[in-house]
Formats: sequence, structure tokens, C-alpha cells
Amino acid sequence: MNRADGTANGGEFDAFKDDIEAVERRVAGEIEPGARALVVSILTFVLLASFILPHTGSVRGWDVLFAGEAAGHAAVSLPSRIFGWLALVFGVGFSMLALATRRWALAWVALAGCALASAAGLLAVWSRQTVAPGHPGPGFGLVVAWISVILLTFHWARMVWSRTAVQLAAEEQRRRAAAQQQSKGLLENLDVPRVELEEPPDPDPNDPPDPDPDPK
Repeated sequence: MNRADGTANGGEFDAFKDDIEAVERRVAGEIEPGARALVVSILTFVLLASFILPHTGSVRGWDVLFAGEAAGHAAVSLPSRIFGWLALVFGVGFSMLALATRRWALAWVALAGCALASAAGLLAVWSRQTVAPGHPGPGFGLVVAWISVILLTFHWARMVWSRTAVQLAAEEQRRRAAAQQQSKGLLENLDVPRVELEEPPDPDPNDPPDPDPDPK
């Protein structure tokens, strides 16, 4: 392959390199939940349904969120409200967005929010267990919501970590391809002189034959 062919091939590669890198970045920014998508969907539905269940006594999760009159009578504390809003926003909202769009950034947000909600759920359960005498303890809905958020955190962590490993491998492959292409371009642009061997002239039949160097 001569230099002109190498320059033409390099130009074709450069023409498509931006498109290839754009596709790679788009694929690297997406997640592939696979079978976990069904599990996360079920957990999201269970978490959403837990808000119609009693979180303490006869106080439902919706009453805890909006600080209804029943929540005031049951002495619902701040940790329960924080847990409710974190579970609703991140466990339900961002989990649905991440599954619908399959964006890696949204999956990260869902993971971080569910992790915070898991810690807040622990405080919410503890606050209902240490409430003043005469007030109800943690209800069935609160326990179901807390377990659902913990499981969502686990599954989002697995998906995000798996995608992070794939992104690192893809980035390393892109760096190697760029280095190889750069080295190839430098080699093609080098001016290597060509040495042409001259063929000996044909012998003239009129010339006398060479004397034998080793006479017997």
C-alpha cells in the first residue's frame, strides 16, 4: 500500500471516527437491566402500594407524607416523613425514569436516593419503636416500604456497578484504538527511502570468456 492509499484510508477513518465515538458514548451511557428490570418493576409497584397501607396504627403512608390530622394524633415524627418522601421520589419516581430511559446517570441517582431512603427507613422504624407510651408502633406498610427500598438499593447497585465495569473497559479499548491509529499514521507519514538494486547488464557475446580462476 502506497502513501496515497494510506492517506485515503486515514481520511475515511477520520470521517467516521466522530460517528463511531458518538455511538460508543451513547451505548456507554445506557444500562442493560435484563431480568432485573422485572424485579425492579415489581419492587417499585410494591413500594407504591405500601403507601395505602398503615405505617403506624391506622395512619396510612399518604397521611404520613402530607402530615394529616391522623398523623398528628399518632405523633408521627420527622424521620417517618423524610423516609416517605425519599422512598416516593427515588424509590418510585427515579426508578421508573431509569427503567424507562435506561440512562446510566438516572440509575445512579436512583441508587443514591434509595440508599438514603434505606438509612432513613431505619430511623423511621426506630422512631416508632421508641415513641411515647400510648402511641402505636411501626405498621405493616412501613416495614414493607423499608424492605422494598433496601431491595431496590441492592438491585440498582448491581446494575450500576456492572455498567461501570463495562464503561471502563470500553474507555480502555478506545484509548488503545486511538494510540494504534496514531502510531499507524506516524509510520505512514515517514519518508522511508527506497533502495533499488540495479540488475547487471547482459553479457556481450563478442567479449572473450573470463579466465578460469582455478586452473587444474
